[in-house]
Amino acid sequence: MADNLDLPEATVQNILDQETLKWVFVGGKGGVGKTTCSSILSILLAGVRSSVLIISTDPAHNLSDAFQQRFTNTPTLVNGFNNLYAMEVDPTVENEDVGGPEGMDSLFSELANAIPGIDEAMSFAEMLKLVQTMDYSCIVFDTAPTGHTLRLLQFPATLEKGLAKMMSLKSKFGGLLSQMTRLFGVDDEFGEDAILGRLEGMKEVIEQVNKQFKDPDLTTFVCVCIPEFLSLYETERLVQELTKFEIDTHNIIINQVIFDDEDVESKLLKARMRMQQKYLDQFYMLYDDFHITKLPLLPDEVTGVEALKSFSHHFLSPYQPSSNEGTVEKLERRISALKQQISDAEAELEKLRKGKEKA
Repeated sequence: MADNLDLPEATVQNILDQETLKWVFVGGKGGVGKTTCSSILSILLAGVRSSVLIISTDPAHNLSDAFQQRFTNTPTLVNGFNNLYAMEVDPTVENEDVGGPEGMDSLFSELANAIPGIDEAMSFAEMLKLVQTMDYSCIVFDTAPTGHTLRLLQFPATLEKGLAKMMSLKSKFGGLLSQMTRLFGVDDEFGEDAILGRLEGMKEVIEQVNKQFKDPDLTTFVCVCIPEFLSLYETERLVQELTKFEIDTHNIIINQVIFDDEDVESKLLKARMRMQQKYLDQFYMLYDDFHITKLPLLPDEVTGVEALKSFSHHFLSPYQPSSNEGTVEKLERRISALKQQISDAEAELEKLRKGKEKA
């Protein structure tokens, strides 16, 4: 069993101390609390940086719910802050985003649809192009569940394949493409060269950003999970994929942990604690060189700026259960609770006995 005392300090302070960080990705399995964690990280970073932008790339946006404020696809100042901005982007391309005349739109859409994943790749490139024109000290990504996130990291390769495919088509059917663009009523300014130029420009942007993503001084990925088998498995898969993509990751946040507080007497909670401890031990064994932050399971949701700020202190100092092992007060409370349980059980038994005698 892992001894927590032998492990590095279990906080996210190392992220706040790394002044060179430009991109912070927060990801993991669906439903583990990624949005809450990314929102709190952005709040903490806003305390030590000049300006911070948090972007949600999950189609099921939750940032608006977390901050209890409406966000759109343009950066909006978060209420209560003067240097924290938020935006929600849908990683799918739409015709109105493409630009150009109607013939260009339909031709471009058809070509985009012919290359799997290129629509998302182009949309992501457009978003990165927009972000790069803004002067933010740090950008936090609240990503979609693991599968979508891994696809997002593959976008540079997807664009490269798309460009190679279109270049191949141009070399084979260059004359035909020219005739088609004229048939659609598209002049040379919006012909196939313009399409290829657009793809080439996007590829250039995404490759430039990809270099930054692979630089551990500029980028890190924070994995969020819960102490259960499927989440452990998904985290392991994510860490392996990040290693393959050469993206730095050295922080894991384990959310919804049930601690052995003095008021935990429920058999169900005790059973869940034992189950969680088994997986917590595995996390510490697998990721002994990671900064592992454990967050407590709360009775209420963490929504709104004040609730997020209040919960943020658990990110900077390890959660301490309210119980103090071996104290007289704790033992007295436990004895009192056990006496009450015995008294209730005896009363229930007496009722059953009387019921049997009447029968």
